[in-house]
Parts: sequence; C-alpha cells; structure tokens
Amino acid sequence: SGHFQLPPPQNVTLLSKDFDMILTWTPAEGSPPDVTYTVRCESQERKDKWIKVPHCKNIHRTSCNLTCVLPNFFVKIQARVKAVSGRLQSPWVESQFKEYYLDVELAPPVLNVNVKENSILVNASFPLATCVESFSWMYDLNLWEAGSEDKKKYEGIFRKNAVTIDTTALTGNYCLSARSTFQSIDFKHSEFSQPVCVLLNHKG
Repeated sequence: SGHFQLPPPQNVTLLSKDFDMILTWTPAEGSPPDVTYTVRCESQERKDKWIKVPHCKNIHRTSCNLTCVLPNFFVKIQARVKAVSGRLQSPWVESQFKEYYLDVELAPPVLNVNVKENSILVNASFPLATCVESFSWMYDLNLWEAGSEDKKKYEGIFRKNAVTIDTTALTGNYCLSARSTFQSIDFKHSEFSQPVCVLLNHKG
C-alpha cells in the first residue's frame, strides 16, 4: 500500500473485569484528532479466524466490551485493534489470550435490604451479562453492629437466593456487606461491597 501508515494503538490489553471481558488501549502519540478504532477477536479453537465486532467498528472510544461476542466461555480468546483515519490505517495490534471463565474478575454484588418488623430480607444482585447468567456465582454476607468488629457470616449463598435474618433480639444500627464468590479451578472472590446500614427495632 502506498499510503502512510498511522501509528498503531498502544498498551493493548484484554481485561476480565467485574464480570466483563474488555479490550482497552491508548492512542498512539501523534494520532490525528479524527482517529477511530476497529476491533476483531478470535478464539483459540479457531486461530486466524478473526471475527468482526459490529459495535466496535470505527469507534472513537478506547475500549470495547467483548463479553458476549464469542459463544464459548471455556476457551481462551484474543482481540486485536487498529487505528483508522480517512484512508490511512495502522497495523493491527494483538492482545494476549484470556479466558472468561478462569480469568474473570468479580465485582461486589449490589445488596437489596428490606427491613420487616422482626427480620431483614437481603438479596444480592450481580451486574451479569446475559450470556453468563448460568454460571454459579455465590455470595458471602456479613452482618455486624455498627462500630463492632464481631461479624456474623452467612457463606456460600446461591446468588438467586435471598437471606432472611431474624432481628427479634437485635436493637440498634446494624450493617450488611457482601462479596461475590466463584469456584472454578481456584476459589475467587471480589472485594466486599460498601456497607448498607439499617436501624433495627427502633422504638420511637
């Protein structure tokens, strides 16, 4: 090709973050202001069969969510990105291989806390993409009196199950926090969520 090549995108990284698989990169120094990016991906099962990613063609942003693009989560995937400006384009730059199932990083769940007369109903929701809903995420839940280090632990709760906590004997300000857990080859867990605190049996 006789046209000048654009400088290629830098720091091309495939990240498994908070239940999602995301390709990120940074613009090359000296990139024109109108530069756009196009992404493709492939699975290790079918090397050199690069799949187009329609929602990441000629985009201005410097990331692309690839979470549900390939149907098999148990195979490593790789992605590549190139810069385009007018009729100029850069060479493709490839990421490393990542496997969604094994490499996924968990986000803390979002807690929904419903205070009843003598109990609290807690369930956790996860920011899951539809294609991974069948995975067996669990969650651990902690309950403690505000200011105390003594935490009551509820562990290994299936993510669709709510927890009912009897609060008949509890009075005062109590806090709840949860983390996502996942058993693949090794046991993984997220950080604990920001505490949600509720006032119990407050006679007032």
